Amino acid sequence: MSDFAKIPSVLDASAAIRECRLDPASLVRDCIDSIKSTNQSLNAFGDLYEEAALEQAREMAREARVGRVRGPLHGVPFGIKDLFYTQGLRTTRGSLTALDFVPERDAPIIRRLKQAGGIILGKTATTEFGWTGASTSRVFGNGRTPWDQRLTSGGSSSGSAIAVAARMVPAALGSDGGGSVRIPSAFCGTFALKATLGRIPTWPWSATEMLSHAGPITRTVRDSALLFDVLSGPDALDHQALPAPQASYLAACEAPLVPLRVAYCRTLFDVAVDPQIAAAVDAAVSQMREELGVAVEEIHLDWQDPVRIFETLWAAGRGIAYGKTLADRLDLLDPGFARLIEGAGRFDLEQYLDASRARAQFSNQVQQLFEGYDLLLLPTLPVLPFSADAVAPPGFERPDSLVPWAAWTPFTYPFNITGNPAASIPCGVSREGLPIGLQVVGARHQEGAVFNLCAHLEAINPWEQRIPDL
Repeated sequence: MSDFAKIPSVLDASAAIRECRLDPASLVRDCIDSIKSTNQSLNAFGDLYEEAALEQAREMAREARVGRVRGPLHGVPFGIKDLFYTQGLRTTRGSLTALDFVPERDAPIIRRLKQAGGIILGKTATTEFGWTGASTSRVFGNGRTPWDQRLTSGGSSSGSAIAVAARMVPAALGSDGGGSVRIPSAFCGTFALKATLGRIPTWPWSATEMLSHAGPITRTVRDSALLFDVLSGPDALDHQALPAPQASYLAACEAPLVPLRVAYCRTLFDVAVDPQIAAAVDAAVSQMREELGVAVEEIHLDWQDPVRIFETLWAAGRGIAYGKTLADRLDLLDPGFARLIEGAGRFDLEQYLDASRARAQFSNQVQQLFEGYDLLLLPTLPVLPFSADAVAPPGFERPDSLVPWAAWTPFTYPFNITGNPAASIPCGVSREGLPIGLQVVGARHQEGAVFNLCAHLEAINPWEQRIPDL
């Protein structure tokens, strides 16, 4: 058995550890071996906590043998996006300006992961302060999809998606302010759900808090649902946090497919979609109709592209907030992020308030769609992975924009603006064997419906057994 095939899913690992069929220390060692064998070429991980993780795993093995289980993640190792605050562990946030930053407190998502028995194995790569959908990084090296190491993994949760797809860890945590778990999941062939805003609490405060979400990246839909069961719920540190879900998301995956009103949109804003992506998404929708009996109505949406709304909220929020502390260190920053900081000063309060009002109007328009439909299907991205050393694919360069990556991610950031749950699930491959993602968007607070359909899609089109040729 290869090192890659040894790394189980979260659910499989959890059950085997609980039943003493799997030694957590053995699993941690397998993960470390997998990381060391491929990380140099893929750039998924930064700091590794080998000895600390092995010590924790040995203790959890002893606990499991006497029937003491801390929670549903007991003994399972995870990668943590290096944006999340981790008490006593360096959190670089992907920036040369923060290489020595060590938080004094865990973020809520980290605290909950630990309380459920999860082991932090290491920090996964992120772009600088999570600002871009590409995977370029001066701290970690440019992230590369395991399916073709010449090509980008997407970002900003680049390392987390790479680590899961390349079987370095059973799962990893990421964050999404404009597509940052869905973009790399589409390029790497993993599953990720950006939930309703506030479903998983975030902290510390962000200048783009109205866009920012936290959540896992996993190999399977059910793994994600289990983690959402563990990580969701209110926290005093996040004023936007939602009440605890009334039902288990994992149970939603196990339930029969509920009757659904599903809309399918081939594109948004008349953006040209790569023909291979269009064909794979079409095929997945046809399979859904034929094998699951889902009634899918193809529609055209005349929404106006909210890119200016997104750019104003993103650039003015992040640019001004970071500019106050980094204005004299721009030479250390990613050039694109430095341009964002320098350009943020052009926004005034009136423009920011106009963008906030336009955000509400666009959100109202999207919510009206979900008065007639339960779910919306569309491609996750219009493009296939491009060069890992580039920030955009050919034809999508926007050097005049402060958020140039939005040009090639037009299907993800709209649902950060609106706060709707939106998942990316693998639905096919290109001629070159590159993963293609289908995006499943739900009404606000309806993650259960997204999980329910995605679990049934996964059952008729399983992906987990596909392993990159590493």
